[in-house]
Amino acid sequence: MIITTHAYARAGLVGNPSDGYFGKTIAFSVRNFKAVVHLWESPHFEIVPGQGDLAHFDTVRSFLRDTRLHGYYGGLRLQKATVKKFHEHCRRRDIELHDRNFTLSFETDIPRLVGLAGSSAIITATLKALLRFYEVDIPRHLMPALILSVERDELGIQAGLQDRVIQTYEGIVYMDFDRQLIEGRGYGIYEPITPPKLPPLYVAYDPERAEISDVAHRNLRELFDRGDPVVVGAMLKYRDLTDRGRAALMAGDWEDLNKVINENFDLRRTIMPIASENLRMVEAARATGASAKFAGSGGAICGLYHDGRQYQALVDALAALRCTVLRPLIYEA
Repeated sequence: MIITTHAYARAGLVGNPSDGYFGKTIAFSVRNFKAVVHLWESPHFEIVPGQGDLAHFDTVRSFLRDTRLHGYYGGLRLQKATVKKFHEHCRRRDIELHDRNFTLSFETDIPRLVGLAGSSAIITATLKALLRFYEVDIPRHLMPALILSVERDELGIQAGLQDRVIQTYEGIVYMDFDRQLIEGRGYGIYEPITPPKLPPLYVAYDPERAEISDVAHRNLRELFDRGDPVVVGAMLKYRDLTDRGRAALMAGDWEDLNKVINENFDLRRTIMPIASENLRMVEAARATGASAKFAGSGGAICGLYHDGRQYQALVDALAALRCTVLRPLIYEA
């Protein structure tokens, strides 16, 4: 029997990048893209190399760019680290596991390194497969921290909990990463929310704008840990923006939600460098009258549009920058 699991891409609607700094966020699933993991029992343990792990490239130039962005490995290290951290988690909790071997493989169509949480999707889907194979249950609210530990503790990647929460819960989730909760019990408040109606959301991305979010987050972490007043103050403002965004979302007040989304990006510019090509995406979207902010670390944006005519203007404006625009599928059809 083959076990098949998946995890969807995600976009941060409001609050990011405060999730790693005791802030609040709201994120939504983007079911247009997903990572799929397959696991089946086998005579030996094997992880099948996936995208980014093979040495076949169209040109030397594409190889050099891939190496600059991804190093000398792709998804293989993510699955290796997930298996290791899962076994450590079970050992610490005296959870007995059977000793049957298995093979793991994955495929993903989530655009890489544009801030749509492609790496955490592979880890999340892998953990889901391991839980089913070993018939182990981990409470849902504890899974995001375990998933984060794969990247942060095992692989040394700076990240926050938001991506892992939304990929565990799916849909639209309000998250409060209050410091006392995170440092006391290890998890925050994760509340799935269902607005009376969905806002007219769009997501736009350009794979050529891929950048490594870990670098920017390392610099931000250093400033936050030093108590930099601008950074610490911004994280408190993100908490307020998220509450305002939630109120607007639940009231169907798209005008105020537009303001919150734009304020979210403007606040980000005060604490993090913004690559010029990514800034152009935001500016092009805003020039049509739509709101715009980063969906994650950069390379993808999200926001609201008013009507069909404005959506087409958005598509045309961003196409001039080689960006793809889509309406996100948040819930199962």
